[in-house]
Amino acid sequence: MVASLLETILITNVVYGSRDLPPLPKWLKILVLKYLARLACMKKSCDKHFEANTSECTFYKNTMTDIPKTELVGASPVRVWEQCLDEMKKMSTDLLAIRHQVEEHFISCLVNMLRCEEGQSGPTYDSLQEVIDKKSFRPSVNLSTPTITNISFTLYAILGVNEKAQILTTFLWLRLYWFHEFLIWDPDACDSITKISLPVKDLWTPDIIVYEFVDDDVSQACPYVYVNHTGHIRYDRMLRLVSACNLQIFSFPFDIQNCSFTFGSYMHTIKDVRVSPALSFKEMTENSKRYLQASGEWELVFISGDADILKFGIDEWDIITFWVVIKRRPILYVVNLIIPSSFLMIIDILSFYLPPHSVDRSSFKMTLILGYTVFLLIMNDLLPSTANGTPLIGIYFSVCLAFMTISLLETVLITCVLHHNSMKYREVPHWVQVLVMRFIARIICYSFPEDPLAKLEGKQETNPWVVQPSESTSSQQTSTNASGSMTLDVPELRQISQDLREMNIYLSILRKEDHLQNQWCHVGYILDFLLFRIYLLIITGYALVIICMWCIWMNQ
Repeated sequence: MVASLLETILITNVVYGSRDLPPLPKWLKILVLKYLARLACMKKSCDKHFEANTSECTFYKNTMTDIPKTELVGASPVRVWEQCLDEMKKMSTDLLAIRHQVEEHFISCLVNMLRCEEGQSGPTYDSLQEVIDKKSFRPSVNLSTPTITNISFTLYAILGVNEKAQILTTFLWLRLYWFHEFLIWDPDACDSITKISLPVKDLWTPDIIVYEFVDDDVSQACPYVYVNHTGHIRYDRMLRLVSACNLQIFSFPFDIQNCSFTFGSYMHTIKDVRVSPALSFKEMTENSKRYLQASGEWELVFISGDADILKFGIDEWDIITFWVVIKRRPILYVVNLIIPSSFLMIIDILSFYLPPHSVDRSSFKMTLILGYTVFLLIMNDLLPSTANGTPLIGIYFSVCLAFMTISLLETVLITCVLHHNSMKYREVPHWVQVLVMRFIARIICYSFPEDPLAKLEGKQETNPWVVQPSESTSSQQTSTNASGSMTLDVPELRQISQDLREMNIYLSILRKEDHLQNQWCHVGYILDFLLFRIYLLIITGYALVIICMWCIWMNQ
């Protein structure tokens, strides 16, 4: 195609510029007009006056058809040649005059498209009506030139975020700029009028839409546009935008959302309408932060954007995507969710200090779990819910409830150890004594309290005022009774001796039971201290992980 274009340029230059070229060389005449003409099978069709000059046959024949026959009769070839040149000069002059008229008309259309009359401020009604009659056409003199539309907006309000439906509702001040090549006038001729307002329904407007729009447009429309004398049009409108947004709620309530607004033409491709930002993204961010009136729990971070081309099939659309980054204010959820949950967890941790052998700790923990469940049911409306994920705070509440259940199971286990085994007066197994009362007690630094009965026996052994029966006395009493010289049998003393013997047996049994019960109590206390410290360590580690993760997401 490029070669054919070059060939066309060469032939055009030879045909239309032949009079300015030097005479045709003889070798070129022979090569082209003789051999190449034969190869191309071109036939000679020349008058007898020009048979000697075959290269000019066709040209002169076509030219002489426009010259009257009376002028050709008896004329010499030189005369005919001069007449042909005169006709060509006249045609060239006429073509130049037509060209100047077209250029003047085009310039007048662009520079003084709208006429102004004396005594009237601004363009006339008739000139405006001529432009309005062209509403159905794109305002471009050359339809191959695309209309450039500049877009900017100011975020005025963040009305709501629906995490379940993945919808963001905002209110924008949208501003569009484009160039109308038929709305141009001279301010000096129009009483220095540089800007007028026209009904938007009477003018061509670009079909700019937001690709993420998912609801009916119920916003108030502005009926007028501002037209500058240079042809630039400014269209301001208020837009209640309900857009689809991929909301990430895993880090709720410390989440940051990044929603996109894609502006572009719906029907016009890149050959007809081009879009570009009217302001820098920094200026749009500053304007939005300055005029943001209603944001609720959300805070605008920044606005960024990028221009791109949307390809669908063989067509291409010019689009511009704005990313609106907003951050949630977490104070509401911290006060209503995290702090009450933390208080309940602290109460559950402190409940381990209740004495398990004298207080029904399990009832207290069951009441605490019931209260935590009611708390979760009440606060369920504040938690976002989506089908593609669960927020981290929901996992936090579930794990806290699981920890409280585990603490209740630990209390049940300790209660079983303290009461069930001790009431049966079973001996503590040897492996339990070695594992629990030696190794685990050393690990958790458990100190065994002193036995008051053993301490009392030690005092009795070292007390000088306690008289122990001697063997001589007992042998003397026995011998005396054996001789029979003197017998002493008192029933009251015998009954007292029997009662004391039974009391001694009963006290021995009680002391053994107390000893077994104390051993099981020590086993229960040691396990209780071990599980409590493990429980406290797990909760502390989990809380630190949650805090670190939230801090990392907040810094991001």
